[in-house]
Amino acid sequence: MQLGMVGLGRMGANMTRRLMRGGHKIVVSDLSADTVKQLAGEGAGGSSSLEDLVAKLTPPRAVWIMVPAGGATEQTVQKLAQHLQAGDAIIDGGNSYFKDDVRRASELKGKGIHYIDVGTSGGVWGLERGYCMMVGGPAVAVQRLDPIFKTLAPGKGDIPRTPGREKLGGTAEEGYIHCGPSGSGHFVKMVHNGIEYGIMQAYAEGFDIFKNATSKELPQDIRYDLNLPDIAEVWRRGSVVSSWLLDLTAMALTENPTLSEYEGYVQDSGEGRWTIQAALEEAVPADVLTAALYVRFRSRQQHTFAEKMLSAMRQKFGGHVESGAANKKGA
Repeated sequence: MQLGMVGLGRMGANMTRRLMRGGHKIVVSDLSADTVKQLAGEGAGGSSSLEDLVAKLTPPRAVWIMVPAGGATEQTVQKLAQHLQAGDAIIDGGNSYFKDDVRRASELKGKGIHYIDVGTSGGVWGLERGYCMMVGGPAVAVQRLDPIFKTLAPGKGDIPRTPGREKLGGTAEEGYIHCGPSGSGHFVKMVHNGIEYGIMQAYAEGFDIFKNATSKELPQDIRYDLNLPDIAEVWRRGSVVSSWLLDLTAMALTENPTLSEYEGYVQDSGEGRWTIQAALEEAVPADVLTAALYVRFRSRQQHTFAEKMLSAMRQKFGGHVESGAANKKGA
C-alpha cells in the first residue's frame, strides 16, 4: 500500500522503515532535507514539500503525520487539507489532544477528507518490536488502512493468549484496535500515558526506598546495602510487577546503578495533564495518576533518586533527554 509520512523524527523514521520492510511504498517529507535524503537512500520516495508529497501519491491518498502535538500538527493538517481531495485521509499518529481531533475531523468532513487519530506507543524500540496503536475515526477509512496498521503493529508474537479471547475476535491480539469515532484513539492513548506516569512513579519510589536503606537515621541492624540492578533483574523473572518499563529500568541500573548521568528533571508531554482534566470532567477520582503528575512538576525544583529513575525510564523507552541535561550541553 502507498502512504505519505510527514515527520521523520525518532518514531516517524522507524515507522517508515518498518512499513518499507513490509512491502509498502512510502513517500516522505520532513523539515530536514538531509533526513529525507537519508530515507530516500533506504528506499522511500523523497519529496521537497507537502504539496510535492501529495502530488506523488495516488488517490485515494493517505498521509500519516508524526510531528509534535499542538501548533506543528495543526499547521501540517491545514496545509495538507489545501492539497488533498475527497476520499483522501489524514492520519495523526502523534499525541494530539482528543478534542482537537474532534474539531479537525468535523472541519475536514466538509471537504470529504477522512481524519484518523492514532495513539501510538512503542517509542524508539518500535522498529523491531512494533507499535501498539489505538485508532479513532470513520470505520470505512480505518478499514482501508488496515494493511498499514497490521504492518506497524507487533502481531501476536509469543504472548500467551488471554483465556476466552478466541471467542471475541478483532485485532487487539495483533496490537491495534479501532476504538471508535474521531478522538477516541487519542483519548485511549491519553489515559494510557496517564497510567504510565503512575506505574513509573511506583517503580521510582520503590527503588528510592531501596537506595536509602543505608540511611544513618536507621538502626545499624536494619541498614541494607542493596544491589539495585539485581533487584530489578530478579523482578523481571516471574514477579507480578514485571513489565517492559521494569525491563528498561533494569537496563538503566545495569549501565549505571547510581544514575549519575541523570539530574532527575522530569518533563511531562501533556497527556498526563489531559488525563487528569478528563477525570475531573467525568468526576472520576484519580489519586495515583494525579500524584504522579505533581511529582513531575516538583522534580523541576528538587531532584531525588526516584526522579532520576523517572528520567532514566523516559530516556530508555522514548529517547527523551531531560531538559536540565540539554541545557547543560548547550551552555
